Amino acid sequence: MLKMKKIQIIMALLTVCLAVSFGQTSESITMKKVFGGYQFYQGDKRLNMNQLVNAIKPNEQAYKEIRSAKTTYAITSVFAGAGGFMVGYPIGTAIGGGDPNWTMAGIGAGLIVVSIPLSVKFNKQARQAVNTYNNGSVTGSFWNKSEFKFCFTANGMGLKLRF
Repeated sequence: MLKMKKIQIIMALLTVCLAVSFGQTSESITMKKVFGGYQFYQGDKRLNMNQLVNAIKPNEQAYKEIRSAKTTYAITSVFAGAGGFMVGYPIGTAIGGGDPNWTMAGIGAGLIVVSIPLSVKFNKQARQAVNTYNNGSVTGSFWNKSEFKFCFTANGMGLKLRF
């Protein structure tokens, strides 16, 4: 009888600990508009792209959206960076007194122009992912994938945890 009471107390404490550890909610993510896009914050901490993806990871839908946004962000960065170099190099050559390759500058300007709608697409995708994260429940949490029940067994009453 005394042994059964100890088991019941241990199970009750385990239940409380699990409820507290998995019931925690994350702080919402805010977006601040800056020139050319957004900056992301969780509390007072500014998040870079990888930190943003990790912060959103518990919400499966928002995580899918931010991964798509991250891909667009990478492509945009490549086009904008290459375009900036291809425009800047001939300008630097001209300033230095050399013979600039204006064809390269024109191609670079084209890459920059292509990167603008991609940047707009990234901003929309990231905004949507953050809104999904802030408005939705944590869909990837432990409790949504598991089952916790009180049940009767051959030896009496018990707790059943299935994941």
